[in-house]
Amino acid sequence: MTQSLSRRVVAITGALGNLGETLADMAAAQGADLVLIDQATIGLPTSHNRLVLSGVDLASLADCQDVARQINRYFGRLDALVNGAGGYAWEPLLGGTIDAWDRLYTLNLRTALNASKTLLPLLLQSSAGRIVNIGASMAAKAGLGMGAYAASKSSVLRLTESLAEELKDMSITVNAVLPSILDTPQNREAMPDAEHQRWVTPAQLAAVILFLISEQASAVTGTGIPVIGRM
Repeated sequence: MTQSLSRRVVAITGALGNLGETLADMAAAQGADLVLIDQATIGLPTSHNRLVLSGVDLASLADCQDVARQINRYFGRLDALVNGAGGYAWEPLLGGTIDAWDRLYTLNLRTALNASKTLLPLLLQSSAGRIVNIGASMAAKAGLGMGAYAASKSSVLRLTESLAEELKDMSITVNAVLPSILDTPQNREAMPDAEHQRWVTPAQLAAVILFLISEQASAVTGTGIPVIGRM
């Protein structure tokens, strides 16, 4: 495999998720040094080309500031940030709770806001800084019971567009990927009768992200890229 990410330091939040683990493996295979970040305990040791940060609450600005300090001490630089942390809930407004809206705002938007804000000073030192946010195809149109989730993911897309405009004269690009349904064990269990072959695999989504964080993607910024499989 080509080493297109050689000598680039890539931070991945939500590193224990199906997408995060796949992305980390594929980025490492392309030569990237990794910063793996998750609230849960990551069962991997820190090594010369991998910094492992477990127990991080990305909703806490203080935790994110500590992440930035640790990255700076360990690698002294950062070239790309993938905001992969997030969450999902199906809940209609009638009979549901307003709490779901607050929870998904925190999980999907606040985490990306905090990570981006605190890691921007490091990214600005890179000659080819990259931020990739994980949105959703539902950011464009919500379905039944998807109001809170879709609103939070739409906010991620608006953050992407706004931050790209803010940074367009600097060395950083900001983009989002907008997947449909990811083919994960959890989604297969929740939807056993669906046409799983039409879904997007984590590897397929990761391949798009890897291009966006590469130096070759310098002309792409401020966009949300649909990754919808055959839906």
